[in-house]
Amino acid sequence: MKFLLLLSLFFTVSCASTGHQKESVVNNAYEVSPLLNGAAVPSSTVRNINGEEVDLSKELLGQKSVVVFYRGGWCPYCNLQLQGLRKIEKKLEKLGWSIVGISPDSPSSLKESVEKHKLEYSLYSDSKANAIKAFGLAFKVDDKTNKKYLGYGISLDKASGESHHILPVPGVYLINKKGEVVFNYVHPNYKVRLKESIILEAAKLLK
Repeated sequence: MKFLLLLSLFFTVSCASTGHQKESVVNNAYEVSPLLNGAAVPSSTVRNINGEEVDLSKELLGQKSVVVFYRGGWCPYCNLQLQGLRKIEKKLEKLGWSIVGISPDSPSSLKESVEKHKLEYSLYSDSKANAIKAFGLAFKVDDKTNKKYLGYGISLDKASGESHHILPVPGVYLINKKGEVVFNYVHPNYKVRLKESIILEAAKLLK
């Protein structure tokens, strides 16, 4: 039953994409072409919470990682997801998996998220959108939406320290020790997030 659940989820997610287009930025969240199962994690420069530049592919190599792309600490749905991941963190650790969160937030913005949610897992700043593009999740927020966000008191520029207005479509990737994608879930509707129970089940099946 568990196998069928995971298999069903794999096909639902993977078949929704038309294929990965490296380094592309689209104008609509529904047009992204995410990195799919079997692909190697591409090299991309991100920054850790201390502002130090690292290659994401090298950071993940040699460990099993649950990589979560989220929009930023300003997003209430992302904050719920970050909090939810805490519930399964210890169980994932026992299975040999580490959680890694990636967003366009600047390192200083990441520190705020860590303190606010008392996070113990690693967060990385992709303010230049390098990893977001490499994973095929990047789309540009249109001017109308950006103005709406500003009206809500949300500044993408302030959060990231950049003016590109690029966000990732939220996604979850399970990466094996070889740096290969073994599970992925990407949904263009930012309100829809993968349940922690399913992430944990996938981690158990992919041990």
